[in-house]
Amino acid sequence: MRPAASARRSTPIAPVKPAKPVNQRNAQAMPAAVPPPAPPVAMQPTIALLQAHSLTSVVHGEIERLILAGELAPGAKLTEAMLAQRLGVSRGPIREAFRMLEESGLVQLEKNRGVFVRSVPLDEAMEIYDLRAMVDEAVGRQLAQRITPEQLKVLRGLVDQMERLVKAGATTSASDAYHRLNLDFHDTLVAMAGNRKLIALYRRLVNELSLFRRANLADGQQIPVSVSEHRAILKAIAAGDGEAAGQALRDHVLDSKARTLRKQADAPLAAATPRPLPAAVRPARRRAATPTTPNPPTPNPPATPARKAKHA
Repeated sequence: MRPAASARRSTPIAPVKPAKPVNQRNAQAMPAAVPPPAPPVAMQPTIALLQAHSLTSVVHGEIERLILAGELAPGAKLTEAMLAQRLGVSRGPIREAFRMLEESGLVQLEKNRGVFVRSVPLDEAMEIYDLRAMVDEAVGRQLAQRITPEQLKVLRGLVDQMERLVKAGATTSASDAYHRLNLDFHDTLVAMAGNRKLIALYRRLVNELSLFRRANLADGQQIPVSVSEHRAILKAIAAGDGEAAGQALRDHVLDSKARTLRKQADAPLAAATPRPLPAAVRPARRRAATPTTPNPPTPNPPATPARKAKHA
């Protein structure tokens, strides 16, 4: 066994042959080298949005925007097929968005009928105004005691933007921009209070009142008044006067309620008053008929005496 072991040790190791140069034919047979990874491409906004939020939340936000902007009017019927085609998504996210919108008070699901944009009756709107007045008053009192300089700077920036709109002129487009700033101002106040339950309640109330409040602010003459009220609210909060801040916010909401009542009272009168038709569609006046002399009645011919019947 020892000679065999020594024989194995004395077996020469074959030298490694140098690699042959790759000719053109071999190069064609070999697989192509993997290219280096491409530099990262800037992410598209839509992809980034979908990564940050679920598709359902994106769809919910878009439908909510359409309702609050008035593109989907109160009472309008919403169908999954119509919105899926409009938004370019499947029906699943639309169905989930409907449930979220019902929770936020913007749509109403009726059994065997479908989904409709919710219409808030006037008496319910008045109740919501009263509830909002209480919420805003509490927020004003709280913020006056604990607001920070950074938060005041944010609020001043919003009010400054409102005043610039007034200086630029109150037009329909300006009222649309002011409506957004007005929502941002009050939503920021409630968010600064730091109560998540209160924020959710407040946003539901605002959604339900959005069409009423939008009608009030559509009047360009009301915008300067609203700006001065926001400036007074900000001044009271910055001064740390909780009593004045709460009262200013309460009065601001109740004034909006009063304007809504006035508009609702004037609406039936405006609808009942007939408007003059344009000249192009006015019925032509009939000319007075020329009086004519009636023809005298024709006398009846004298009656012919009946002949006597002959008797056989």
